[in-house]
Amino acid sequence: MAKNACFYFASLCLALAQFLLVPRASAKWKYFRTGNAADSTAIPRGGFALMGGGDQDPALKFLCERADGGDFLILRANTEDDYAQKVNEEIRALCPLNSAATIVFSEREDSDDPKLLGHIAQAEVIFIAGGDQSNYVRFWQDTPVEDALNRHIAAGKPIGGSSAGLAVLGEFSFSSMIDTLHSADALADPYGNKVTLARDFLRIPLLTGIITDTHFAKRDRMGRLLVFLARILQDGWAKQIRAIAVEEGAAVLIEPDGESKITGAGPAYFMETRNPPDVCRRKTSLSFTGVVVHRVPSGATFNIRNWKGAGGDDYQLSVANGEVKAQGSTHGIY
Repeated sequence: MAKNACFYFASLCLALAQFLLVPRASAKWKYFRTGNAADSTAIPRGGFALMGGGDQDPALKFLCERADGGDFLILRANTEDDYAQKVNEEIRALCPLNSAATIVFSEREDSDDPKLLGHIAQAEVIFIAGGDQSNYVRFWQDTPVEDALNRHIAAGKPIGGSSAGLAVLGEFSFSSMIDTLHSADALADPYGNKVTLARDFLRIPLLTGIITDTHFAKRDRMGRLLVFLARILQDGWAKQIRAIAVEEGAAVLIEPDGESKITGAGPAYFMETRNPPDVCRRKTSLSFTGVVVHRVPSGATFNIRNWKGAGGDDYQLSVANGEVKAQGSTHGIY
């Protein structure tokens, strides 16, 4: 009889816990979970996955394995229900997990919901999906979700992002608040209305003083990234600025000590400068010198902490009247 009572009480508690984590009737956010409904007690290993977009199974597996069989949570905005379920199933196929789940955000008010915050708190791994990073900035910055994500990071739990999800991982980010931005337009007017930058969102110590970019060479984004670097210096946000730009299909997989490996179909670019731009003003083409690039191919390594790589090559970039040139490179600006 006592055994039955204990079983009944445990079942009741589990049902109550599940109820508390279901979106309230008026909520617009959605939650999809595949696997065990109960919370995991796994202890994850730290790490960061910076994915340039496209197919990324090796990088997702890097995060998945660090979950220690726990709960893997995907955050995204405005997607179809069946797609969210499909991705959950694909994540669980990569390695053993207690669960794979997705939260789909629809508005800023979602980020105040205690039930949603409960899911974030329980996750061993968080992955921020691709899409439109302006949604993430609008929905999360200066909300309890931002605080919950930073608690996750401070606890040493792994986190990653692809495309738009990578764009928001650095201390600085291109927020895309008006629309996407092409290099030619940015170089012609560094203060054009589409050059929208954000800062102080997520606090990943290894990515302090860094801005990221994605789909890099494929979408010819070098020019716009140079504008972002110039603007950060010109506006006094930093005295030294670094960037990590990742090609589509590639990823930078970072250990907690800063050692990273580049995987996938293309290189990653590690850029830095202390030089303020020569000309960076409204409706005037950018002029900017002294940007050092370390280009790292797939399979090679780079240490984020000491900013040194093995297996890549170094060159410099400059911009004169909006035209980007490379010095010391056998492969142009990319």
